[in-house]
Amino acid sequence: MSATPTPAPGPLPAPSDTPSPARTPAVCVLALTPLLTVEIEPAGPYETSPEVHVHPGGQGLWLARMAYSLGAQVVVCGPFGGETGTVAAHLARAENLDLRATTTGGNGAYVHDRRSGERVEVVTMDPFPLNRHEVDDLYGTVLVSGLDAAVTILTGSETAVGVPASFFGRLARDLHASERQVVADLSGEQARAVADAPGAVLKISHEEMVEGGFADDDTEAALLSAARGMVDAGPRAVVVSRAHDPSLLVTREHTYTVRTPRITTVDHRGAGDSMTAGIAVGLGRGLDLPGAVRLGAAAGALNVTRRGLGTGRRDQIERLARRITVREART
Repeated sequence: MSATPTPAPGPLPAPSDTPSPARTPAVCVLALTPLLTVEIEPAGPYETSPEVHVHPGGQGLWLARMAYSLGAQVVVCGPFGGETGTVAAHLARAENLDLRATTTGGNGAYVHDRRSGERVEVVTMDPFPLNRHEVDDLYGTVLVSGLDAAVTILTGSETAVGVPASFFGRLARDLHASERQVVADLSGEQARAVADAPGAVLKISHEEMVEGGFADDDTEAALLSAARGMVDAGPRAVVVSRAHDPSLLVTREHTYTVRTPRITTVDHRGAGDSMTAGIAVGLGRGLDLPGAVRLGAAAGALNVTRRGLGTGRRDQIERLARRITVREART
């Protein structure tokens, strides 16, 4: 008698419309490199002069903006200083972000011209590096704020700002020791430091997996193999975003693929940050990892339809989340 074949794992059920009991989680965000952003847009249909938009920016602030849009109470810890930092801090507070500002000589900034329909970089100014006293102050600020939050999001910097990679690993360990949840969106040595620490959820793109030496190439098999090796060493989970291909969620026990509906991209920037924010808010609400990643995937997918980084409407994101397919993969 032949054996009955084992059916392929089906998709996990989408979340119901029943409200989560934890609707307003406290989220702490490490914004290592806050920026002042200036964007020049073409004139509108009833205007003769171009529009100039000034916003707070940088990975941490974009993440914080999305977390707030999803209903979280957001505390942002980061260095602010100089003319650019003063303006960026004022604009961030105007967006209802609770800033725990530490000092620095000055924040970075950029000016982009989009009148042609493409993003043209006019000028970029790097932030001042932090001295050791400023690094210590930032560490203490994030640690204490993170102990008061349901989830802490760690973001880094591609620009050298005087903060060693060990900074991120220490934070992940110290928060985990106090049973605080950590979601890290990092690359390179900063990601490696968190990958060596216990308990965090590490979100990383497929390009960063290859460039950081974690995976041999960007095939699904290579990415899965690398992610499984990473979770064996420390993190609670690794989430690999893959642009138009399904994202991957890997834990010690399970492997999932995360598929979003096909959506036309207006601006791809900010999708990964929005995804990370959604994952953190989902965990703060008490969702399991697949549910939190489903919310994050919806936030990232909807963000590419907009020109504002880290922006989106909560009701639309939560409705789109019901159309995200999370399927356990064969191993």
